[in-house]
Amino acid sequence: MKVTSEMYLNTSQISNSQHQNYKEWRQHGSDVEDHHFSPPASKLITELVEKPKLGLTPDEAVVAEAKSELTVVLDVYQRLKKTSSGFLGGDKFTSADLTHSPNLHYLMGTPIRELFEPFSLLSSWCKELLTRPAWAKVVDLVRKHT
Repeated sequence: MKVTSEMYLNTSQISNSQHQNYKEWRQHGSDVEDHHFSPPASKLITELVEKPKLGLTPDEAVVAEAKSELTVVLDVYQRLKKTSSGFLGGDKFTSADLTHSPNLHYLMGTPIRELFEPFSLLSSWCKELLTRPAWAKVVDLVRKHT
């Protein structure tokens, strides 16, 4: 079965920021990350970051499938960001944003970053997350200990 953004969101109703899907998404941003963003992101990180570090060749079929899945999620996020300001949960940085940061960090270091380019609001959000001073400290700590 082909996954589409309409499975996650009734696009005809997105313009109203009080729409129930939007409210639920804002309240459960971490759940969205866990169940929709993280699975394809994790597959891509395994294939494009971890396997090359081990001298292994990425499985192109896995990459293609995960890219397709991630594109659907990015489309949904972009549509929802049109009714949001700043961060996933609204005007403030929340755990919904924080839980995306590790995967985004690794994805932006791969050709997958190009998937984000057509999604201008998401691209801005990613840049905002990954340039936060606290995130820079996390990245520095990881680099020192790996």
